[in-house]
Amino acid sequence: MTIFIKNKYTVLIDEFKFKCCIGKKGSTRTKIEGDKKTPKGTFEIENLYFRKDRKVKPLTSLKCIEIKKNMGWCNDIRFPNKYNKLIRVEKKVKHEKLRRKDYKYDFMIPIKYNFKKPVTGLGSCIFIHLTQDYKPTAGCIALKEKDFLIMLKIIKKNSKVKIY
Repeated sequence: MTIFIKNKYTVLIDEFKFKCCIGKKGSTRTKIEGDKKTPKGTFEIENLYFRKDRKVKPLTSLKCIEIKKNMGWCNDIRFPNKYNKLIRVEKKVKHEKLRRKDYKYDFMIPIKYNFKKPVTGLGSCIFIHLTQDYKPTAGCIALKEKDFLIMLKIIKKNSKVKIY
């Protein structure tokens, strides 16, 4: 099963078509940290992370991980051994906080871009997450919650995301 990101507004999964938003500056094959672009290519997906204090564990075949207060995703180029990985939040290490005040990461799935052996500076924290207004992201793919929940029911652990 493949999640197709056809353009900056459209996600296709089987016969389902959803509206989405991507990086503010579109998509690219030459992603770099902080460029506000979504990386082009075909990537595996990670687990589903969710806010148990706000949401019920959804119906999905993905492994579900509760987002805790001390969870972050490292985007600090000064720490190559932690870069683009789930970390325990540390003041000295720059990171994307997973337990946000807003709703965006109430459900989120990391995309395995620059993932297995991350190259520092090539981009990190590329997620599929929630949106309410379809405003462009910093490089992620965002869907409305109702569409995200439908997607969770139809994708599998071995699903891939293909970004054009």
